[in-house]
Parts: sequence; structure tokens; C-alpha cells
Amino acid sequence: AVSHIKLAELSNFTVLHGRAHRSSFAYRSELRHAKRIVVKLGSAVVTRGDECGLALGRLASIVEQVAMLQNQGREMMIVTSGAVAFGKQRLRHEILLSQSVRQALHSGHNQLKDTSLPVLEARACAAAGQSGLMALYEAMFTQYSTCTAQILVTNLDFHNDDKRQNLNSTLQELLRMNIVPIINTNDAVVPPPEPNSDLQGVNVISIKDNDSLAARLAVEMKADLLIALSDVEGLYDSPPGTDDAKLIDIFYPGDQQSITFGTKSRVGLGGMEAKVKAAVWALESGTAVVIANGTHPKVTGHVITDIVEGKKVGTFFTEIKPAGPTVEQQTEASRSSGRTLASLPPEQRGEIICHLAELLTGRKEEILAANKIDVDLAINTGSLSAAMLKRLSLSPSKLNSLAIGLRQIAVAAQHSVGRVLRRIRVAHNLILEQITVPIGVLLVIFEARPDCLPQVSALSIASGNALLLKGGKEAANTNHVLHQITQEALSVHGVKDAVQLVSTREEVEDLCRLDKLIDLIIPRGSSQLVRDIQRAAKGIPVLGHTEGICHVYVDAEADIDKVIKIVRDSKCHYPAACNSMETLLIHRDVLRTPLFDQIIDMLRTEQVRIHAGPQFASYLTFSPSEAKSMRTEYSDLECCLEVVDSMQDAVDHIHKYGSFHTDVIITENEDTAEKFLRQVDSACVFWNASSRFADGYRFGLAKGAEVGISTARIHARGPVGLEGLLTSKWVLRGDGHSAADFTDHGTMTYLHENLPVGEPIVG
Repeated sequence: AVSHIKLAELSNFTVLHGRAHRSSFAYRSELRHAKRIVVKLGSAVVTRGDECGLALGRLASIVEQVAMLQNQGREMMIVTSGAVAFGKQRLRHEILLSQSVRQALHSGHNQLKDTSLPVLEARACAAAGQSGLMALYEAMFTQYSTCTAQILVTNLDFHNDDKRQNLNSTLQELLRMNIVPIINTNDAVVPPPEPNSDLQGVNVISIKDNDSLAARLAVEMKADLLIALSDVEGLYDSPPGTDDAKLIDIFYPGDQQSITFGTKSRVGLGGMEAKVKAAVWALESGTAVVIANGTHPKVTGHVITDIVEGKKVGTFFTEIKPAGPTVEQQTEASRSSGRTLASLPPEQRGEIICHLAELLTGRKEEILAANKIDVDLAINTGSLSAAMLKRLSLSPSKLNSLAIGLRQIAVAAQHSVGRVLRRIRVAHNLILEQITVPIGVLLVIFEARPDCLPQVSALSIASGNALLLKGGKEAANTNHVLHQITQEALSVHGVKDAVQLVSTREEVEDLCRLDKLIDLIIPRGSSQLVRDIQRAAKGIPVLGHTEGICHVYVDAEADIDKVIKIVRDSKCHYPAACNSMETLLIHRDVLRTPLFDQIIDMLRTEQVRIHAGPQFASYLTFSPSEAKSMRTEYSDLECCLEVVDSMQDAVDHIHKYGSFHTDVIITENEDTAEKFLRQVDSACVFWNASSRFADGYRFGLAKGAEVGISTARIHARGPVGLEGLLTSKWVLRGDGHSAADFTDHGTMTYLHENLPVGEPIVG
């Protein structure tokens, strides 16, 4: 609880003290550079739900974060509430104890009568609670070898120049000595508070004054960042809890007229208007501001550090007007337009894709010019490897090949959405159908691969899905032109917004948190990118694979010519591919045979470096370098060679060390092969064929019609094409049927008759 500090006086404060304007951070990503930070803890954060006593668990996690940032070399200050609540708890205990003693003396026994507690005066509560609150902070910070100091302030400390300068000098000295100042108002001596009540039963100071105090201190101390924690996620465009309320990620003061504020609640919710005024005032004076939730049990333990790291938490105030729509607005526009796209006749979706193919070749000069800018920049900065540069580069032949692939997707689009998978006559004139429908909104995150944009866009259009694209910054210029062309093609049938390119400074981790807006994430890039996305995605399924640890098993009954051909192709055709062989398993009977010698000679000729597995190394006096791990994806002209005792041993090895991507057996024994095909639990299992066949194009999914390879066990598995971007829904057509018709006393019976999907419906 804090004293009266009127927001109207804030602007006068700037003029009075000649505060020169400083530029605040314009983007969230810059917050990691904040040196001096003020953390304001509102009453709702500090106090328990019963409004009597402190929320010790929350305070402990907040103290841990502040101490960690302090130990990183930042200068941390805390503006805290809680003295009144802590004092209220102590005084209640004393009163109850006193009453019980008096009753025992007067009645002669220990049975208590019902008594009501007197209304506790706020200043008395503050006086009783201030020392205990500070002792608690001091004990908590001591656990992190961090020293604290208490600062009690009143209005006079800001309005009297001498006192203000003394306050400033004290705080500066404490920060210089690496001490965390904990600031509160001296509520024991402040004038009587307003009648508004923040804590039920106790008149305390309005929460808005706490925000004003924090803003004043942040500006006075030239803080880089003010973090205001309360019991709401941030600033909403309308009162939280209303049906259409949306959290505002980035708030520009010029948009303040579009906000509708709610009424007061227990602690802080109704003070949002005061928070915004204080935040805007601090922002205009050069301090960046974030308003966030400090009470949510799932995020309290890292909310402060997440904000400082630039993550998308709460509402960030900026003086830079956003150049375009937010990613949330883009996603909503994409979903709305995507539903229209899905309802188009398949011929029209095909026309859009064909028009996109024509634009790829018709405007190739514009595309290649933009691509040259990206490639030249990558070469000059040396930011990409040779392999990545090759992926980044586009050429006329590559664009022509893309256009051919898109036309094949257009043909496939004719039979995708709305296809009947199953038809059942449930009863007379009651027909049930299962039909294919789009998944919804797809988020595709890809690295330096601009050719991915038209490919994935075409697949999304064919399957009727809305699409959100996040490309690598290395291909920013190329992606921008390709997206413009894609939207031009979509405009043919009025669905321009169905495909959106995220061009804001959104971090991938922040996009993965949009679980209410995005239905499926598809990463296209390195295994590290996929792992990062799978770790960050909360509540959104991720379609992909983190590693491609593919095995080729050479059986004792393998044909020598097939072995050499398949092993060479699996490892050497394109070593960086996810379907390249990483481990070669050899039956022990093949060792010290001409076949084994030919395998080794071939690998040496192809300059493949061999790493010996434990069993193989045990057979050799002088072995190649031992494999550091049997779960290594080399993605180069390297592989692990291991010996197994049987086909079953090979299967067990694959299940233990593989990534369930693609595994191969080479044998002439059909029974052995069939057992291997049945038992190996991978997305792709081959007999006498190269692992490189694990590809959408080679599977006949149409050229380019692949969004990746999935090792997941639900939905889509293996190379994922158009079918993998569809789900289904059930459509029931009746004639006044009710479930009661089919009870024991009803007049109808179930038929559950399977009908051919192409059969006309009769009765």
C-alpha cells in the first residue's frame, strides 16, 4: 500500500524538475540491454487470496529472479505493496489472542463466544507490518547473497527539491554498492486514505497510486525499464473477462482512445486506467514499460526474466507506432480468409495455384533480383555455410521446376477438401458421412529456403488451410517478393489474406505460444530448429522430426551387388539429407568376407569416414575412431559401423538408438525381410531399397508437394504431402430424427449399414 500521488501531477513533475527527454527502448528485443530496472509489485501480487498476509511462494520466486538479474550486473529496484496486509495479519492474531485471554478470565473456562473483529485502521496495519515485510525481503534476498535496503517515502520527498535530491542521492549510492533498494510509502504517517477499498474490510491506498510511485521513481532514477506486475495478463482492448477482450501485445500511446477500461475490482484490475496513464508518462520520459501478470502460478517463476529477455509477456509500451498488424491480427485475418478459401470449389483453388505458378516464371526477374540482394548480403557477412548458400540461391531453372511442381499440386487440389471417406446409413433417412476438411491455421517456420514459401503456400491453398509463414532473415527480400506474388494469386478469388508472412520482430518461441490461434506447427530446417520448436510449443502439435538417424542393415543373406549399390546411395548421394544413412549395421557372419571388404573399399573410395561401434571395435586390433554416440546424425560423409548377431539384434539396436525415421534391410531371405518390415517401428521401413526413397516426390506425392517428414505417431507419419494437411469431420443428414426414437420405447432401429462413398444416397 502506498500514499496518494495524483497522476495529474506527473506532467507538472517533469516541468518542475527540468527532466530532459530520453528515448526508451522501441522493441522488446532491446529490453535485454536494460541496465537499471524498477519492478513494481502490486497488492494483488504481494498479498494472499484471503487478503490477509503475504503470498510467500510468489514473493520467493520474484526475489529469486530479481537477485539473478542483480547478480548479472543489472541495477534492480523494487516498489512494493504488502505492509498493510502483513500488518493486518499480525494485528488480527494479537486481537484474537487478547480476546481469548479475557474471555477465559471472565468465564472461567476456555469456551469462546462468537466475537467480531473491529475494523483495522490502515495506518496502524502499515506500522505493524512494515518491519515484518522488510525482514521477510531481507531474509529471502540473503539466500542469494544479495543485500537490500528499505526506503520509505512520502509526497514531500517528491515535491521538495532538497528531499527529492537526497532521495536520488541515497538510491544512487545504494545501487553503486550493488544493493537492491526496496521502496514503499510510509503509510503509517500518510493522510487518511480515500474511501475506495482495495482489500476487503480495510481501507487502503488506491492501487493506482502505487503505479504512480513506481513511474515517478523510474523516471527520477532514469531507469531503462519499469516492470509493473499485477493480477492481469496486461492491457486489454476491453475489460478482461468480456467475450471479445483481447490482450494487447504492443501498446502505442496514440491508440489509447481505442481502449475501454473496466470498473474497480478487489486489487488492481480496476486500476488499469491508472496503470496506463503512469506507464505512458514514464514512457514519454524515457523509461520502457511492461505491464504483466505476477500472480499466474505457471509463469510467476520466470515472468521478470522473460520480460528482460525480450519474450512476449504482458503488454509492452512503445513510442514507435507498429508498422503493420500484429501477428495475432495476421493470424485472425488468415483464419477468416482461410475459411472462405476452404469453401471455394476445388477448381477455383486449382486456378489460384496455377496462377501462382505462372507468376513465378512471369516475374522471375523481380524474384531473382531480390534473391541476389539476400545472397550477396550472406556472402559479404559470411553468415551462411556453402550448403545453406546453395539453399538460399534461386535460379531460372529452379523457378521453372517450382512452377511445374505447383501445377501438379493444382491437379491434386481437385480431390482434397470435401472428399467422402466413409458413408453410413445409421437408420432410414439418417445418413452419416466422414469428409476431409482443412486442419485450420498452419504455422510454417523455415530457415534460408525461399523456395519453401511457394511450395507450402500451394499445399495450404490446395488443402484449404490458412497459413502463417515465418522465414529466416537471410531470405527476407526474396520472401517478401514471393509473398506478394502469392497474395496476388490469392486475390483472383478474393482470399488474399489466407497466406500471411510474419515480418515483425516475433521470436519463434513467442509464435509457439499462440495455442488459441494456431492449429499445427511445421518446422522446415535443421534438427536444432525442430527441437527448439518442439520444446517451445505449448499446446500446439508439431509436425516434423528432430533427427534422421537412419540405419541400413546388411543381413547374412544379402546380395553383394545390391549391398554396394544401396549403401553407396544411402550414404553418399546427399549426405546432408535427413534420409541419409547414419549407421551401417552388419551381420557378424559378413565380417572377414569378400562382401565386407568390398563395403569398406567402397566407403573409402567415396571418402566416407567410419566410426566404429562398440561391438565392431571389439573385433579389431586397430579400429577406426570409436563412435562417441550411437545416436549421432553426421549429415556428412561420415557414418557409424556396428556389428549385430542377428536380424532381431538389428531391430533391437534400431529401436534403442534410432530416430524412427527410415530404416533398411538388405537380404535375399523373404521371411527375414518381412519380419524386419513388421517389427521395425519407424515411419519408413524398406527392403532392398535405398533410404533416400523416403521422400514425398519419390513416393509420388507430386513434385514439391511435401511439407516435410514426420516421425510422430498420430495424424501424419513419414513424408507428409497434401493428405497430411487434412483432417476430417462428421456430417449427419436426418429428417427430424431424435435419439429418443431409438430407445426401447421408440419407433426406430439402428441399421449402421456401410455404403460405398460414391453411391447415390437413397433413403
